Formats: sequence, C-alpha cells, structure tokens
Amino acid sequence: MNQSQQMSHPPVTPDRLMQFVFGYAPTLIIETAIRHHVFDLLDTGARTIKQLSQATGTSLRGLRGLLNALVALEFLAKDTEQAYTLTPESAAFLVSTKPSFQGGLFKHTSGQLLPKWLELTEVVRTGKPATTINQEAAGTDFFQQFVNDIFPLSYPAAQVLAEVLDVAHAEQLLNVLDLAAGSGVWGLTIAQQSPQVHVTALDWAGVIPVAKKNAERLGLTDRVKYLEGDLLTTAFGTGYHLAILGHIIHSEGEVRSRQLLHKVFEALATGGTIAIAEWLVNEDRTGPINATIFAVNMLVNSEEGDTYSFAEISSWLTGVGFINSRTVEAPGPSPLILATKPQ
Repeated sequence: MNQSQQMSHPPVTPDRLMQFVFGYAPTLIIETAIRHHVFDLLDTGARTIKQLSQATGTSLRGLRGLLNALVALEFLAKDTEQAYTLTPESAAFLVSTKPSFQGGLFKHTSGQLLPKWLELTEVVRTGKPATTINQEAAGTDFFQQFVNDIFPLSYPAAQVLAEVLDVAHAEQLLNVLDLAAGSGVWGLTIAQQSPQVHVTALDWAGVIPVAKKNAERLGLTDRVKYLEGDLLTTAFGTGYHLAILGHIIHSEGEVRSRQLLHKVFEALATGGTIAIAEWLVNEDRTGPINATIFAVNMLVNSEEGDTYSFAEISSWLTGVGFINSRTVEAPGPSPLILATKPQ
C-alpha cells in the first residue's frame, strides 16, 4: 500500500471498543447520583463537594469520582470555585420533583434489567428468555413500579396523539380503550383534554391499582373504568372510538400481535382509530441503534417479543381490515402509528 492509500485509510484502533467495555458505567453512575439525590440538591443551586457530601451522607472519595464523571458526561458542570451545578439536560430530566423526570428508568436498570441481561450468552444459545415479562406471573412485579417510571416518557407523545385527533374539540362522547394500560398515561392524558372522553383501562389485577392512583391524582376517577385480565383472553367490549397500544406489541411477538390487532378491530366502532406506540426498526433491521438494542432486550425478557418496522406493523393492520396506516411524529423513540377502521 502506498503512502496516499495509507492516508485515505486511517489505522484501525480499539478506542471505540474500549468505550463499550465500560458501556454500563454511565447508566450506573447516573443511577447512583439519583439514589443519592445529587440532582435534586443541585436544583436549588451550586454546591461544593463538601456541601454535597454532608447533605447526602456520602464519602468525599466516593462522591468526588462520581461527580467528576458526571461532569465528563456533561450532566454536571464545575465552576472555577469547584462548585457543581446542573446542566440544562440534567435540570430538565434528572430532578425527581419535576414532571419530566426520567430517572426512574435508570433506577429500574440495575435491579430489573441488568441481572437478566447477564444471561444473554445463554439466552442466545438456547433462544429461551431469562424471564417472561408479558406473562402475569413474572410480569406483575416488574411492571408495578416500572409503569410509573416511564410515565414521563409517554406523556408528551400522548399529548401529541390528543392534538392530532383534536380531542379538545370533541362534541360527543369519545370512548377510549387503553390496552395494557400500566400507569394509565395514554388514556389519562387523552382524558385530560376533554370531559367528553371516557376511558376503559385494561391490565393485570396487580397493575390496575397504579392506574387508579394516577386517575385519582389527576382528578379523573369518574371517567375511567377498569378491566382486569389478559390481552388475549379478556373481552374488551365494543363501540370504542380510539384504542391505544402503548409500547405493547414489542413484548407480544408477531402471532399474538396479529391476534390482538384483530380483537382491537372488532372492539372499535366504524371510523374508529387505533394508535400504536412502538420502537420501530428500519426494513432491514440495521437501525436505529436504540431499536435494535431493544430487540435484544425483548429476546432476554420475552418468549416471542421483538421490534418491528412500520411496514411490518402496517401489513398486520391491513390484514385485519384497517385502512390508512400512517405515522405521526411524536416525542419518544419512534413515531406513533395510526390506522382507521373503515365506515
């Protein structure tokens, strides 16, 4: 190889691999800071390491390494007086008293996700998951806390859904079916937009109390009723104008998802809308990176779960009778998918 060829092809280095060796570290660093209330304390103003150590009850040595790593990760800043402050990103999403708090996802990681991911080698060898979170026996404990942790993640997307459907100007009763409702975030957010909205929230008996508490907190108790049961065995009823599958298909797999979409079609009134929130991959399943990683997460945590492309989900919708499958840009990992039951 001549010199010009060498210059056009820079040498391969292991630098990127070394970043992945410690790929777990940022998640656990952020989680530890959340558990020690670092971001909450700094939300009131800049503090030195001694002040933070006293307020959190942590060691100076332990806290120094943690804080400086957070500065390097750009979740904290340090001024010339060696006082630490929040960055705009951590101020928006890592302060637990704010409705936009995303820290629950990090607290969820070490206790519920990482122990199962450590079995990935065996999961890949056998094709058998480490657990089955879409089955009631294993999934109830998992979701009782997790569903509230992801409430802030879904809330902005649910607001967009309400805007797209012009819920605020509804002049007649709008019956909403929120399937595997979890925290109730999708149905409750829609209900906040208009007194015409009435929600039926379906989930396992152990998870329903979470949605009930959120309905009480938001003053919506009188407009929400609950169905306890499984997605495929519980009767939904009929006459709904909107049915929502908020991040459900990825845990079910293709066969169960097709069955579920058929049930939703039968439950909707003519002209009704199905709304699906999902992690969408591209058609050759090579990206986006977060959606491909989430597919591995489903490999670890479910028997048939996966992530799918818009084309795949759209074909399933068409197969059960829906028309006008389309995407709507919304905050979150992927666009929302909407389709209509024909008149």
